[in-house]
Formats: sequence, structure tokens, C-alpha cells
Amino acid sequence: MPDQDSAETMARALVSRKLAACVNLLAPCQSFYQWQGKLETATETPMLIKTTSLRYPELEQAIHELHPYELPEIIHVPVTGGLPAYLTWLH
Repeated sequence: MPDQDSAETMARALVSRKLAACVNLLAPCQSFYQWQGKLETATETPMLIKTTSLRYPELEQAIHELHPYELPEIIHVPVTGGLPAYLTWLH
């Protein structure tokens, strides 16, 4: 997200809609990337969003709706294991 306030707004929306069980907002970072043929830089707030594979399609759609960027960075990482009690809570 482009800043802490917008990240907090999205985090609250995703959890309240039950699309995410938990959202972690990380420390702001400096991103460097190519966009439309130009080198860009931005300070951004990374988010870790935990959900189930069943909820993922709805979560992705909600991020597209709520995110101010034309092309938000969404990377889906499948969970292949973890603390059983946590995984049960996640579901």
C-alpha cells in the first residue's frame, strides 16, 4: 500500500469481511521498479494477508477493489504446513 493509513483501512476491511483471518502491516520500505518504461521509486507499506485457498478468489477481488494502484502486487503463496492449532484457527 502507498502508506500506513491506507494499509490499515484495507486490513480492517479484509478482516471485517472475513476474507482474511489476519493481516500484518510491515515497516515501510522503499521500492524500485520499472513502470510504463520508467524507473520508479516509492515508499510503501507491505502487507501479509492470511486466508484460506477457498477464500482467496474473493480476497483477490477485494484487494483489486480497495487498492489505489492500477496494478497491485498480489502474490499467492500456498501453505504446505504449519502449527496445526493455528491452521485450524485460520479456517
